[in-house]
Amino acid sequence: MKVYDLIIVGAGAAGCSAALTARQRNLRVLMFYFGDGAMEKAHRMDNYPGMPQVEGKEMVRVFRLQAADAGVELKKQLITKVLPVNDGFSLLAGNDLYEAKTVLLALGALRVNPLPGEEELLGQGVSYCATCDGMFYRGKRIIVIAGGREAVEEANYLADLGQVTYFIEKPHDTQELAASITVVKEKPKQIRQSGQDLILVTDQGEHETDGLFVLRPAVAMTQMLPELETRKGVISTDHDLMTNVPGVFAAGDILGAPLQVTKAVGEGNRAALAIASYLRKQVS
Repeated sequence: MKVYDLIIVGAGAAGCSAALTARQRNLRVLMFYFGDGAMEKAHRMDNYPGMPQVEGKEMVRVFRLQAADAGVELKKQLITKVLPVNDGFSLLAGNDLYEAKTVLLALGALRVNPLPGEEELLGQGVSYCATCDGMFYRGKRIIVIAGGREAVEEANYLADLGQVTYFIEKPHDTQELAASITVVKEKPKQIRQSGQDLILVTDQGEHETDGLFVLRPAVAMTQMLPELETRKGVISTDHDLMTNVPGVFAAGDILGAPLQVTKAVGEGNRAALAIASYLRKQVS
């Protein structure tokens, strides 16, 4: 398996800035993205030097294109686990495993609040990956809790396997959902177990199911890397932007205010320089 010097989780301003600097230090870099970040939803950006009055989506496109041209590998997959292994890390995305010597978390301002019972029942009927676990529910009842439009494609896949009921956690376009999928306009509140069944509790009632898929464009930090120290939803780092987990760094909005592109770019640059220094010390 190919081992990267650096895997970056997030491909916004901080991630792309770090990727460019890391490539200038001749590091092998893989960068992941999934779903639209806050910057991509911005109608117009006026405060980034050299790119006046640009749509956020266009700015992200240019950033990623520049990174790819510099030799950065980009993949559209959701990283669900970062596992410290020996002197490096294994990162899980669906059924795929990737290895790196260092990791940079550049996920933006995370606002993922797991439902009560969600994390406790993960792997016991609750899943974050339709491709990984969908086959276990062939011919059975399936509930999808959808946190964004990325959930539509995976829900359609699940609809070919079982009877899918779709709950919208955050508003998004559902026009492309398969006709066989039932959309229920109730707000998910809790997940619990009852015998062999799972129960989704909503603001209007309870729904039994065999399997429940939570499909959001992000994963809570407590789930991705439980060892990580956070304070009030913000990752704690040292001066070099390294977290309490040696070899794991963080940059951008995930470190807190001000939530500005210029700050994120600067932190991405700082983190990449610190990562290059960290790797040099590891081999000396």
